[in-house]
Amino acid sequence: MIRMDNIELIYFDAGGGHRSAATALDVVLQREGVWKTELTSLQHILDPIDPVRRLTGKRVEDVYNMLLRRGWTRGSEHLLTPLHAAIRRYHPEAVRLLEEHWRKSRPDFVVSVVPQFNRAISESLHRVNAETPLVTILTDFADFPPHFWIEPPQGEAESGQFYICGTSRAAEQAMALGVPQERVLRTSGMIVHPRFYEAAPVDRASERLRLGLNANLPTGLVLFGGHGSTVMREIAERLDESGIEMQLILICGRNRELEDHLRRTHARYPRYVEGFTKEVPYYMQLADFFIGKPGPGSVSEALLMNLPVIVERNARTMPQERYNVEWVLEKGVGIAVKDFDGEIVGAVTQLLRPGMLEAYRQRAAALENRAVFEIPPLLGEIRERHPAAVA
Repeated sequence: MIRMDNIELIYFDAGGGHRSAATALDVVLQREGVWKTELTSLQHILDPIDPVRRLTGKRVEDVYNMLLRRGWTRGSEHLLTPLHAAIRRYHPEAVRLLEEHWRKSRPDFVVSVVPQFNRAISESLHRVNAETPLVTILTDFADFPPHFWIEPPQGEAESGQFYICGTSRAAEQAMALGVPQERVLRTSGMIVHPRFYEAAPVDRASERLRLGLNANLPTGLVLFGGHGSTVMREIAERLDESGIEMQLILICGRNRELEDHLRRTHARYPRYVEGFTKEVPYYMQLADFFIGKPGPGSVSEALLMNLPVIVERNARTMPQERYNVEWVLEKGVGIAVKDFDGEIVGAVTQLLRPGMLEAYRQRAAALENRAVFEIPPLLGEIRERHPAAVA
C-alpha cells in the first residue's frame, strides 16, 4: 500500500479569508488522492493564552471580526504594535502549546495560511521533528513587515521554512529578508476555491429575473467578506440617490443586522439582498462588476469571474490589504476610491462609460489565476527535495 503524507493545514478565523484558503486547498489536495489532510484552527490551540479572551471573554478572532462587521477599522495599523508586543510576550507559551499539539498530530507537512505566528509554528515544529517542512502560503498579495507573514531566517528552525507567494512583490520581499531563493515558490495568484472554476454557466437574463432584478440593467455585486460591513449601507444609498440606471446584488455575510436593514429599505432600482452564502460564484455570474474592500480573496474571486473591481483605499483599509489596491491599479483591472461615501457614484459612472467595462473585463480575464491547482505540485516538489521529512 502506498503511504499517504499527512498534511496539517493551519488557519485562523479572523476575517474568514484564511479558513477559505485552507478549505479550498483541502478540497484540491484530497482530490489528488495521495495526501491525508487535517484542518486545524490555530486559535483553538492558543486559546489558553489568548490575552484578549482573558480580558474580555471573547477570542481575538471574534473581536477582529466584530471590528470588520461594524466598519471600525480606521487606523488599524496602530493595533499591530500592541499585538506584536503580546505575541512576543506569550511566544514561549505559544511554542509550548504548539509543541504539545505536534507531538499528538505528528504531521509530515505543515501548511500555514495565517500571519503573525509563523515563528512560533516553526520553532515548535523544529523541536518535535526538525525534518518536517513548514510551508507558509501568503494569502495576501504582499507581506506587511515586520513580523507579519515572512520571518527572517534565524537559526535552523526558520531556515527550513518555505514560502509560497502569489505575486512577484511577495517573492521579492521574502528574498530581501534573507529567505533562500529555492525556498520561495511562486503561483499565478491567490487561492480561490475550485467552485469558482467549476461554476456551471447560467442564463444571466432569466436568473436575474428570477431574483426580481432587471434582465438588462448593469449589475454591481457588493461584498465585504464573510462578516459584511456597515459601509454597504452607504454604497447602496449613494447609488440609489444617483439616478444611475443600474441594480445591485448585496451579499451581507453573517451580518444579520445589515441584511435586515437592506431588505427593509426602499430602493428606486432593483436590488437583491443575500446573507451568508456559498453560492458567490453564481451571484458573480449575474453581475457586471464588483464593489468591496480590497481583500485578497474577494478581489481574486471577482477577477477570476472577469468582474472589474471598485475598491477603497484610506485609513479604514486594513494595512495588509493596502498593496492589493496598488496591484489592482497596476494590472488595470479596477478603480480605487478614497471614500465610498463620496466617490462611489463617480467610480461607477466611469466604469459604465462606453467600452470601459469590456476593457476592464478583458484585462481581468487575461490574469489566468490557477494558484489553488498549482500548490499541490509545489508540495510534491518539496517532498521530492526532502524525502527524509516524510520517511
